[in-house]
Amino acid sequence: MYSRVDRVRKTLMKELSDILLREVKDPRITGLVSITDIELPSDFSSAKVYVSIYAEDKQTILEALEENAPKMRKEVGRRIRLRNTPELIFILDNSLERGSKITELINKISRGEI
Repeated sequence: MYSRVDRVRKTLMKELSDILLREVKDPRITGLVSITDIELPSDFSSAKVYVSIYAEDKQTILEALEENAPKMRKEVGRRIRLRNTPELIFILDNSLERGSKITELINKISRGEI
């Protein structure tokens, strides 16, 4: 059985993904931006939103996400009824990129290139 925090976390991931796709119209947000995870405390005061960015200028995109965070928070508050809408803190998640590099290295080793 899922706890309330897990249910809200999953709903928040779904809604933030939709907001990023449909509502945020910042020209600096280019490439593929994907929400990989969200850490949410039991009081819902803040949400650490881990994002994976497939683009050249990751830092600019991360800054644009941080600048748009208040608008996204307001939209989340409209969509999800919570006593307190969490503050959104965006954190760059490089785990997918690291995983693909590790897979590439393993493939090179298996082919005898290393």
